[in-house]
Amino acid sequence: MKKSLLIGLALLVTASGGVAYAVGGKAQDRPATATAQRQTTFAIENMTCATCPITVKKAMEGVTGVTAVSVDFASKTARATYDPRRTNAAAIAAASTNAGYPARAVQS
Repeated sequence: MKKSLLIGLALLVTASGGVAYAVGGKAQDRPATATAQRQTTFAIENMTCATCPITVKKAMEGVTGVTAVSVDFASKTARATYDPRRTNAAAIAAASTNAGYPARAVQS
């Protein structure tokens, strides 16, 4: 019985965010589980065919911290969702530019 109780407590502690929390630690002692995502829209140059958006999307998605990219060929824009603690709009624009499609942030 005692062993089962200890195993259950260990699982609870692990699921609750660690030992510091289980023994009265503060909320800031626990690791953050939710990351505030940021979205930025980019104006993209040189997109002339149906495969261009694929290249832009792959280049932007290759940046560490980028979680989603959508490219609109008709409006020549891309919208990237990313973790601002891991990357920024300039790095995402540089990835597209390095792939041959100059990009600039137009809205955050």
